[in-house]
Amino acid sequence: MFKEFKRFLISGNVVDMAVGFIFGAAFATVVKSMVNNVIMPPIGMLLGKVDFSQLFFALDGKEYASLEALEKAGAPAIKYGVFINDVISFVILGFVVFIFIKAYNKMKEPESEAAPTTKVCGECAMEIPVKAKKCAYCGNANV
Repeated sequence: MFKEFKRFLISGNVVDMAVGFIFGAAFATVVKSMVNNVIMPPIGMLLGKVDFSQLFFALDGKEYASLEALEKAGAPAIKYGVFINDVISFVILGFVVFIFIKAYNKMKEPESEAAPTTKVCGECAMEIPVKAKKCAYCGNANV
């Protein structure tokens, strides 16, 4: 069982998958940074200088000046601003993955169809082997 597990870990697919996960996590960090630092500030400004990451609803009924104050107090809250940022990050990440897959599929060589092994006799319309010099059904030699 140990040898089989070792073979599984060393196989190329597992290593490729691990590299994919590492790059995926790094890319998700970049997208999250882009959303938080590039996309959301102008949107917040357009909507009246709203910082989406600071939008929350405290469940204990008290007022808190900021998300940091809420977290420092350890109060439960619905942090819908953070959720909005995460949804936007998800949509952007999904779009980028879609574009990568679309580009990958275009670069992939199309699967070639197998060469036909039969042809149709022009005289009797029967299917005969491609290499046939004469139709076995009607005797036509012009195949």
